[in-house]
Amino acid sequence: MQIAGHAQVKFAGVPVYKITYGSSFNGKTPKKQNKTWVFAAPGQTLVTTERDFTGKAAYPFELSLIDRTRNRQELYAFLNERESITASDTAFRTQQFELQAATKDILGYRCKKAKIIVNSNTIELWYTDQLPVKGAPTILGQNLGLVLEQVRNGNNSIRAEKIEKQKISLPAFLLLKPQQTDLLNYRDAIWNSRFTTIPLFTGQVINFSDAGNQAGDVLRFANGTIVVKKIKMPAIDSNSSVFLDLKEQSNGDAYDRTGTVFLIPTGKKQSFLDGLKNGVKTLPAYTNGNGKTYQGVVATPDYTPPLELMRFFTPFGIKQFNHIQLKGKQWQEAVPYRQDITDFAAALSNKEVYIGVFIGNYDKGGHKITANLTLHRGGPDKPKQQIMPLFNTLNIMEMAGQEYATMFDSEKGLEVHFRIDAPLKNASLLYTTTGHGGWGNGDEFVPKQNTILLNGRVIFDLVPWRADCGSYRLFNPASGNFSNGLSSSDLSRSNWCPGTVTNPFRIHLGDLEAGDYTLQVKIPQGKPEGSSFSAWNVSGILVAD
Repeated sequence: MQIAGHAQVKFAGVPVYKITYGSSFNGKTPKKQNKTWVFAAPGQTLVTTERDFTGKAAYPFELSLIDRTRNRQELYAFLNERESITASDTAFRTQQFELQAATKDILGYRCKKAKIIVNSNTIELWYTDQLPVKGAPTILGQNLGLVLEQVRNGNNSIRAEKIEKQKISLPAFLLLKPQQTDLLNYRDAIWNSRFTTIPLFTGQVINFSDAGNQAGDVLRFANGTIVVKKIKMPAIDSNSSVFLDLKEQSNGDAYDRTGTVFLIPTGKKQSFLDGLKNGVKTLPAYTNGNGKTYQGVVATPDYTPPLELMRFFTPFGIKQFNHIQLKGKQWQEAVPYRQDITDFAAALSNKEVYIGVFIGNYDKGGHKITANLTLHRGGPDKPKQQIMPLFNTLNIMEMAGQEYATMFDSEKGLEVHFRIDAPLKNASLLYTTTGHGGWGNGDEFVPKQNTILLNGRVIFDLVPWRADCGSYRLFNPASGNFSNGLSSSDLSRSNWCPGTVTNPFRIHLGDLEAGDYTLQVKIPQGKPEGSSFSAWNVSGILVAD
């Protein structure tokens, strides 16, 4: 039989040797493991697993055929019920083994020993030449003989449990006609089939422009510095993880900028989307006695602030300014950001949601981004989360007049009143904080204590600080160079670096009873100097089982 119109399987319907392998780690054998099955004939070896061969495996799955008549490996991947791909590989021809003198018996066959180093792993193979076939449970040692045991780093073993001579019938899925591809695209297709990708934005420009608010299915606000899209999300299983990916390039702007990916909660009387459409002054006002009014930054009974999914910072001019040459510097073409946002799965699952991206800038070229969500199944089951965005002082509508987060210049700082209607288990506050004020005495460059109190009790007291910004120099071609040999992108900052994500702090609160709560954030914000001032972008989200 010919597998899917490609390599001819010459042993179908005739007696072959079937070898069943089990695995163990540190001498312990897991229960209900998926056994490796090898079907070996003099000219060919089919490597598969029990679940794959019997049609009980979840997609995607693979099998490989070692075709010694052509001296190559034929790879087959079954991505779903309708789609399969195939590619050829000849890497097994170049394997170099150290043959050793040791021998031992496995299943009554005298086996010899060979050793090979693969990616810093020591692999020991025990093979026999007392059978008229060759094969192995992996690609390693296929031409040594019949490998009956493979041991990695002395503790991870795949060992033959049974050898039978029998006829086999190939499963029906092998009748699919696969798409022929090269090895790199084959591996990439398998990788991408293991998770679900939900595109958010593709090649989206975020710039300062007076263009209209609608561009296809993308809504643009605040002179183009905010883009929003309505996304239909599938149901997210309790054993799934959710990741957010974003790639950024300069499209004209040379400066490091604050960016955020956010979800707009719409379950209350008023939402942030209303402010985007109708103006920042229509959002609920927050005051603390310092004489300023801050729009839409705290939760109220009728309003929920934007739920921050990712805080990121653009580097200095990546891609657009790569023509700036420095000896020994090979600039990166784009900066990738990736963050686990599984905590917010309940806010996404099986819903139509508004997801937006903001990058503050006044440049008509601005920045270009591509963003996706990816869903990864198969992890441990997680309890369903309750999610309560409490505050978000990042002025997403900066270019439409939203006030900067300068409320920490008063003793009161930021204060949020909220109610929990039913007891919460295993609650945490996800707190993201970054300090801003880009001159020598500004809070961007001066460490400042962040203190959070819940009903008057201190739950967080820490100086958020990043001292690793120099690690990202190759993302920053337009970063200014100073007389002391440092660049602007090297300098330590208040919990952010140009070209990085700022992760939230997870503040464990334990079980919370139903009732009214007051949360207060205090930061000793620095005083203005001339037209320069400091601000703190902080967001807080209560999550609980």
